[in-house]
Amino acid sequence: MRIAIGSDHGGYELKEIVKKHLQEKGLDVTDFGTNTTDSCDYPRFALAVSEAVAAGDYERGILICGTGIGISIAANKVPGIRCALVSDCFSAKATRQHNDTNLLALGGRVVGQGLALEIVDIWLNTEFEGGRHSKRVDLISEIEKKYSKE
Repeated sequence: MRIAIGSDHGGYELKEIVKKHLQEKGLDVTDFGTNTTDSCDYPRFALAVSEAVAAGDYERGILICGTGIGISIAANKVPGIRCALVSDCFSAKATRQHNDTNLLALGGRVVGQGLALEIVDIWLNTEFEGGRHSKRVDLISEIEKKYSKE
């Protein structure tokens, strides 16, 4: 599985931990930055990762900022992206099973390292259930198309 990962300065340290964890599991990870704890703008990294996933270059993406809120909002502006901000294991599983999310957002100042790695593993290893959930994901896509300017 190819994974795109990115963060701002508030998520940099956790991003590095998650990236190493994924690489140790043998996953192909591309880091879209940032590469420092110097203050920077999270929408730039959200856009780069989201566009790469939406284009099909990567199966999934992970984004991290201080809270995970801003970076997830920015990611969800890209057509084809379903990004969920997750801070617990139940939601990590449910967002894959029910919403077929392709991006995961974490808060580097909210979720500890151990929990973050557990969330990432659950999210990556959970499949979309389809069935009644497919209709709901399709309805989300219809909303996206209604307001898309493309």
